Amino acid sequence: MAFTPFIDDLALIEVMLATVAALLAYAGVLIWWGIRTNDPRGVRGVLRGLSAPLALLGGALFAISLWGEMTWPFLASDGLGGYNIFFFDPLVMIAIVLVSYAIAAQFSLKLQYVGLIALICGAVTIVYGYTGYTATPAFTKDPFDTLLLYLSFGVTGISAFPASVLVDYYLKHAEMGQPILAPGGIGRTYRMPRVTNSRGAQPVVPTAPVTGETPASGGVHFAYWAQAFVLFFPVFAALASIAAFWYFGITLPGHIGSGPANAP
Repeated sequence: MAFTPFIDDLALIEVMLATVAALLAYAGVLIWWGIRTNDPRGVRGVLRGLSAPLALLGGALFAISLWGEMTWPFLASDGLGGYNIFFFDPLVMIAIVLVSYAIAAQFSLKLQYVGLIALICGAVTIVYGYTGYTATPAFTKDPFDTLLLYLSFGVTGISAFPASVLVDYYLKHAEMGQPILAPGGIGRTYRMPRVTNSRGAQPVVPTAPVTGETPASGGVHFAYWAQAFVLFFPVFAALASIAAFWYFGITLPGHIGSGPANAP
Protein backbone atom coordinates (compact mmCIF):
# COMPACT_ATOMS: atom_id res chain seq x y z
CA MET A 1 0.00 0.00 0.00
CA ALA A 2 1.45 3.33 -1.05
CA PHE A 3 2.02 5.90 1.66
CA THR A 4 0.87 9.43 0.92
CA PRO A 5 2.48 12.06 3.17
CA PHE A 6 0.22 14.65 4.72
CA ILE A 7 1.66 18.15 4.92
CA ASP A 8 -0.29 20.39 7.26
CA ASP A 9 0.66 24.08 7.09
CA LEU A 10 -2.57 25.48 8.50
CA ALA A 11 -0.92 26.98 11.59
CA LEU A 12 1.70 28.78 9.49
CA ILE A 13 -1.01 30.20 7.23
CA GLU A 14 -3.01 31.43 10.22
CA VAL A 15 0.01 33.17 11.76
CA MET A 16 0.87 34.79 8.43
CA LEU A 17 -2.69 36.03 7.98
CA ALA A 18 -2.73 37.42 11.51
CA THR A 19 0.59 39.18 10.87
CA VAL A 20 -0.67 40.66 7.60
CA ALA A 21 -3.78 42.01 9.29
CA ALA A 22 -1.76 43.41 12.20
CA LEU A 23 0.57 45.22 9.79
CA LEU A 24 -2.40 46.67 7.91
CA ALA A 25 -4.02 47.82 11.15
CA TYR A 26 -0.85 49.50 12.44
CA ALA A 27 -0.04 51.17 9.11
CA GLY A 28 -3.67 52.20 8.66
CA VAL A 29 -3.67 54.09 11.94
CA LEU A 30 -0.41 55.82 10.99
CA ILE A 31 -1.87 56.81 7.62
CA TRP A 32 -5.02 58.16 9.27
CA TRP A 33 -2.88 60.18 11.67
CA GLY A 34 -0.79 61.52 8.80
CA ILE A 35 -3.96 62.71 7.06
CA ARG A 36 -5.31 64.21 10.27
CA THR A 37 -2.11 66.22 10.79
CA ASN A 38 -1.67 66.98 7.07
CA ASP A 39 1.60 65.11 6.59
CA PRO A 40 1.61 63.75 3.01
CA ARG A 41 5.30 62.83 3.13
CA GLY A 42 4.65 60.80 6.26
CA VAL A 43 1.68 59.07 4.62
CA ARG A 44 3.75 58.25 1.53
CA GLY A 45 6.55 56.94 3.77
CA VAL A 46 4.18 54.58 5.59
CA LEU A 47 2.77 53.29 2.29
CA ARG A 48 6.22 52.54 0.91
CA GLY A 49 7.52 51.10 4.15
CA LEU A 50 4.60 48.68 4.29
CA SER A 51 5.25 47.43 0.76
CA ALA A 52 8.33 45.32 1.61
CA PRO A 53 6.86 43.10 4.38
CA LEU A 54 3.56 42.72 2.54
CA ALA A 55 5.39 41.72 -0.65
CA LEU A 56 7.27 38.99 1.23
CA LEU A 57 4.17 37.75 3.07
CA GLY A 58 2.06 37.95 -0.07
CA GLY A 59 4.63 36.01 -2.08
CA ALA A 60 4.86 33.31 0.57
CA LEU A 61 1.07 33.04 0.82
CA PHE A 62 0.81 32.81 -2.96
CA ALA A 63 3.34 29.97 -3.09
CA ILE A 64 1.58 28.02 -0.32
CA SER A 65 -1.89 28.61 -1.72
CA LEU A 66 -0.83 27.67 -5.25
CA TRP A 67 0.64 24.44 -3.88
CA GLY A 68 -2.62 23.76 -2.04
CA GLU A 69 -4.73 24.42 -5.11
CA MET A 70 -2.83 21.78 -7.08
CA THR A 71 -2.39 19.08 -4.42
CA TRP A 72 -5.75 18.90 -2.59
CA PRO A 73 -7.49 16.50 -2.31
CA PHE A 74 -4.63 14.05 -1.87
CA LEU A 75 -6.80 11.01 -2.60
CA ALA A 76 -10.21 10.76 -4.20
CA SER A 77 -11.44 8.72 -1.22
CA ASP A 78 -10.04 10.78 1.65
CA GLY A 79 -13.10 13.00 2.00
CA LEU A 80 -11.12 16.18 1.49
CA GLY A 81 -12.56 17.09 -1.89
CA GLY A 82 -13.36 20.78 -2.17
CA TYR A 83 -10.91 21.90 0.50
CA ASN A 84 -8.61 23.34 -2.13
CA ILE A 85 -11.51 25.59 -3.13
CA PHE A 86 -12.62 26.48 0.37
CA PHE A 87 -9.23 27.15 1.94
CA PHE A 88 -6.87 28.09 -0.85
CA ASP A 89 -9.02 30.16 -3.24
CA PRO A 90 -9.31 33.02 -0.70
CA LEU A 91 -5.58 32.75 0.03
CA VAL A 92 -4.73 33.18 -3.64
CA MET A 93 -6.93 36.28 -3.77
CA ILE A 94 -5.39 37.75 -0.61
CA ALA A 95 -1.89 37.12 -1.97
CA ILE A 96 -2.74 38.89 -5.23
CA VAL A 97 -4.03 41.91 -3.31
CA LEU A 98 -0.89 42.07 -1.13
CA VAL A 99 1.56 41.83 -4.03
CA SER A 100 -0.47 44.34 -6.07
CA TYR A 101 -0.39 46.77 -3.16
CA ALA A 102 3.37 46.38 -2.74
CA ILE A 103 3.94 47.25 -6.40
CA ALA A 104 1.53 50.20 -6.34
CA ALA A 105 2.98 51.67 -3.14
CA GLN A 106 6.59 51.23 -4.18
CA PHE A 107 6.06 53.04 -7.49
CA SER A 108 3.62 55.66 -6.10
CA LEU A 109 0.75 54.39 -8.25
CA LYS A 110 -2.91 54.94 -7.40
CA LEU A 111 -4.06 52.67 -4.60
CA GLN A 112 -7.73 52.67 -5.53
CA TYR A 113 -7.25 50.04 -8.23
CA VAL A 114 -5.76 47.69 -5.66
CA GLY A 115 -8.61 48.70 -3.36
CA LEU A 116 -11.13 47.66 -6.00
CA ILE A 117 -9.48 44.23 -6.28
CA ALA A 118 -9.58 43.98 -2.47
CA LEU A 119 -13.28 44.87 -2.45
CA ILE A 120 -14.12 42.11 -4.92
CA CYS A 121 -11.91 39.57 -3.16
CA GLY A 122 -13.38 40.56 0.21
CA ALA A 123 -16.95 40.08 -0.98
CA VAL A 124 -16.08 36.69 -2.49
CA THR A 125 -14.31 35.64 0.73
CA ILE A 126 -17.48 36.35 2.70
CA VAL A 127 -19.44 34.17 0.26
CA TYR A 128 -16.89 31.36 0.71
CA GLY A 129 -17.11 31.63 4.49
CA TYR A 130 -20.92 31.60 4.51
CA THR A 131 -21.04 28.68 2.08
CA GLY A 132 -18.62 26.67 4.23
CA TYR A 133 -20.61 27.51 7.37
CA THR A 134 -23.93 26.38 5.90
CA ALA A 135 -22.54 23.28 4.15
CA THR A 136 -23.73 19.87 5.36
CA PRO A 137 -21.60 18.37 6.74
CA ALA A 138 -19.59 21.39 7.84
CA PHE A 139 -16.16 21.87 6.29
CA THR A 140 -14.46 22.25 9.67
CA LYS A 141 -14.91 21.21 13.28
CA ASP A 142 -15.16 24.91 14.16
CA PRO A 143 -17.60 26.26 11.56
CA PHE A 144 -18.60 29.40 13.46
CA ASP A 145 -15.01 30.42 14.21
CA THR A 146 -14.15 29.77 10.56
CA LEU A 147 -17.05 31.98 9.50
CA LEU A 148 -15.78 34.78 11.75
CA LEU A 149 -12.31 34.47 10.20
CA TYR A 150 -13.63 34.70 6.65
CA LEU A 151 -16.07 37.48 7.55
CA SER A 152 -13.43 39.64 9.25
CA PHE A 153 -11.00 39.42 6.33
CA GLY A 154 -13.83 39.94 3.85
CA VAL A 155 -15.02 43.12 5.53
CA THR A 156 -11.41 44.34 5.73
CA GLY A 157 -11.08 43.87 1.97
CA ILE A 158 -14.33 45.70 1.30
CA SER A 159 -13.32 48.64 3.51
CA ALA A 160 -10.00 48.91 1.66
CA PHE A 161 -11.68 50.39 -1.42
CA PRO A 162 -13.15 53.60 0.08
CA ALA A 163 -10.02 54.03 2.20
CA SER A 164 -7.75 53.75 -0.84
CA VAL A 165 -9.85 56.22 -2.85
CA LEU A 166 -9.69 58.76 -0.02
CA VAL A 167 -5.94 58.29 0.50
CA ASP A 168 -5.38 58.85 -3.24
CA TYR A 169 -7.53 61.96 -3.04
CA TYR A 170 -5.61 63.29 -0.07
CA LEU A 171 -2.18 62.68 -1.59
CA LYS A 172 -3.19 64.24 -4.91
CA HIS A 173 -4.16 67.54 -3.29
CA ALA A 174 -1.64 67.60 -0.45
CA GLU A 175 1.36 66.93 -2.70
CA MET A 176 0.23 69.78 -4.96
CA GLY A 177 0.68 72.12 -2.03
CA GLN A 178 -2.99 72.49 -1.22
CA PRO A 179 -3.55 72.45 2.56
CA ILE A 180 -6.21 69.98 3.63
CA LEU A 181 -6.07 70.06 7.42
CA ALA A 182 -4.67 72.65 9.76
CA PRO A 183 -2.11 71.25 12.22
CA GLY A 184 -4.20 72.73 15.01
CA GLY A 185 -6.97 70.18 14.58
CA ILE A 186 -9.73 68.71 12.51
CA GLY A 187 -12.25 70.99 10.87
CA ARG A 188 -9.99 74.02 10.31
CA THR A 189 -8.43 75.27 7.10
CA TYR A 190 -5.82 77.94 6.48
CA ARG A 191 -6.89 81.12 4.73
CA MET A 192 -4.99 84.07 3.40
CA PRO A 193 -6.27 87.35 4.86
CA ARG A 194 -7.58 90.14 2.68
CA VAL A 195 -4.82 92.15 1.04
CA THR A 196 -4.79 95.80 2.04
CA ASN A 197 -2.69 98.71 0.86
CA SER A 198 0.15 97.56 3.07
CA ARG A 199 2.97 95.81 1.22
CA GLY A 200 4.17 94.06 4.36
CA ALA A 201 3.99 90.29 4.62
CA GLN A 202 0.66 89.10 5.94
CA PRO A 203 0.41 86.09 8.28
CA VAL A 204 -1.60 83.02 7.43
CA VAL A 205 -4.60 82.92 9.76
CA PRO A 206 -6.41 79.68 10.65
CA THR A 207 -10.18 80.13 10.56
CA ALA A 208 -13.15 77.84 10.91
CA PRO A 209 -14.60 76.76 7.56
CA VAL A 210 -18.08 77.78 6.54
CA THR A 211 -20.37 75.10 5.15
CA GLY A 212 -20.36 75.11 1.38
CA GLU A 213 -17.58 77.67 1.18
CA THR A 214 -14.37 77.04 -0.74
CA PRO A 215 -11.23 78.08 1.15
CA ALA A 216 -9.56 81.12 -0.37
CA SER A 217 -6.24 79.27 -0.49
CA GLY A 218 -7.70 76.60 -2.77
CA GLY A 219 -7.32 73.95 -0.08
CA VAL A 220 -9.73 71.11 0.52
CA HIS A 221 -11.32 70.35 3.87
CA PHE A 222 -11.01 66.64 4.66
CA ALA A 223 -14.38 66.05 6.31
CA TYR A 224 -15.08 63.96 9.38
CA TRP A 225 -16.86 61.28 7.36
CA ALA A 226 -13.84 60.95 5.06
CA GLN A 227 -11.49 60.50 8.00
CA ALA A 228 -13.89 57.95 9.47
CA PHE A 229 -13.80 55.85 6.29
CA VAL A 230 -10.00 55.91 6.35
CA LEU A 231 -10.05 54.82 9.99
CA PHE A 232 -12.58 52.03 9.41
CA PHE A 233 -9.98 50.04 7.48
CA PRO A 234 -7.42 49.63 10.30
CA VAL A 235 -10.22 48.91 12.76
CA PHE A 236 -11.50 46.03 10.63
CA ALA A 237 -7.92 44.87 10.00
CA ALA A 238 -7.29 44.74 13.75
CA LEU A 239 -10.42 42.62 14.20
CA ALA A 240 -9.21 40.32 11.40
CA SER A 241 -5.86 39.92 13.14
CA ILE A 242 -7.59 39.00 16.39
CA ALA A 243 -9.82 36.52 14.54
CA ALA A 244 -6.78 34.89 12.88
CA PHE A 245 -4.87 34.59 16.15
CA TRP A 246 -8.00 33.19 17.82
CA TYR A 247 -8.41 30.65 15.04
CA PHE A 248 -4.75 29.73 15.39
CA GLY A 249 -5.24 29.09 19.11
CA ILE A 250 -8.26 26.82 18.73
CA THR A 251 -6.99 24.79 15.75
CA LEU A 252 -3.30 24.31 16.62
CA PRO A 253 -3.80 21.62 19.34
CA GLY A 254 -5.88 19.46 17.04
CA HIS A 255 -3.41 19.72 14.16
CA ILE A 256 -0.33 19.05 16.27
CA GLY A 257 -1.99 15.99 17.82
CA SER A 258 -0.52 14.43 20.91
CA GLY A 259 2.99 15.55 20.09
CA PRO A 260 6.22 13.51 20.00
CA ALA A 261 4.46 10.39 21.30
CA ASN A 262 3.03 9.76 17.83
CA ALA A 263 6.13 10.77 15.89
CA PRO A 264 7.33 8.15 13.37
